[in-house]
Amino acid sequence: MPVPHRAPPPRPLPLLLTLLCVAPLLAAAPPSGVIVATAAQTELAERIEALGTLRANESVVITSTVTETIAALHFDDGQRVERGALLVELTSAEEQALLEEARARRAEAERQYRRVSALVAQDSAAESLLDERQRDLETSRAVLVALESRLADRVIRAPFAGVLGLRQVSPGALVEPGDPITTLDDDAEMKLDFTVPSRYLAGLTPGLRVEARTRAHGERVFVGQVRGVDSRVDPVTRAVLVRAMLPNPERRLRPGLLMRLELLFDPHAAVVVPEAAVQQRGQRHFVLVVATDEAGRTVAEQREVRIGIRRPGAVEIRDGLTVGERVITDGHQRVRPGAEVRVLAVDAGDAPLQTLLEGSAT
Repeated sequence: MPVPHRAPPPRPLPLLLTLLCVAPLLAAAPPSGVIVATAAQTELAERIEALGTLRANESVVITSTVTETIAALHFDDGQRVERGALLVELTSAEEQALLEEARARRAEAERQYRRVSALVAQDSAAESLLDERQRDLETSRAVLVALESRLADRVIRAPFAGVLGLRQVSPGALVEPGDPITTLDDDAEMKLDFTVPSRYLAGLTPGLRVEARTRAHGERVFVGQVRGVDSRVDPVTRAVLVRAMLPNPERRLRPGLLMRLELLFDPHAAVVVPEAAVQQRGQRHFVLVVATDEAGRTVAEQREVRIGIRRPGAVEIRDGLTVGERVITDGHQRVRPGAEVRVLAVDAGDAPLQTLLEGSAT
């Protein structure tokens, strides 16, 4: 039986011919559309979180320096007083009587000194008598000063302006040295003490910004500055005590409050780009920079960068990028290094990605 004739299979086009046919199509492919952002300069700082305790700028327990009964109280609970305000009077009848006697003795000693001095000038009295009267005068003056000091101990005044605490005694009560009468706090400015790991010691300087919050006032931020750093490092915790000062003009903060704070460490000007612009490969980081090649085309240039501080949605670029350069934030998957790109929109950080895409489509 005769074998039917079959047509030979089609011969494949040579590889060179295939490339020649496809190359025009590739060359005619439109550039990929991308969204870019501009590298900007801003102030950045490393934020060190810590817990701190508030203390009044000045704080003292009002007490007596002598054992005596209270004659009168001149303050109320929680009252604000000025420096030198009269707070407590202790019984001082005996001291008042002794003071009057001492004043009379001094006046008499002065009269006797003047009389003898006139007699000595007329050569009617001996110099030794004048010396004796001068000694009596100086003695009477010393006794008067001592009694005035004893009387002053019976009057308690505010050593500085501030707010008083609760009253701990009543009129007629016997108080002894060290017995608390009330407290006085200068709360116009508050001290905030907290600890920081010793590895930050070299950069801990007065003037660093502190942002503090407390549960008593919700999310309100109280801003202050570092006043000083302790001279010693705790050998157990390897931490150093830092003191910041927080202005308290509204008197909302009170001593003893626990505060959550952030210390803005190492503030500096930095180049920042959106986090979406940075691609990580192992331990290395890259960005695609939109640049113009020699032919005038807008192309994507891959560049290795060194990153620094990270913030929500943003990354510090410490090396490899300058202010004003544009980096691709959306469209990395469609772009190869050196390929031509088309900028669809510029991400300024004030609009979501979908809005940018819709805007570029129109």
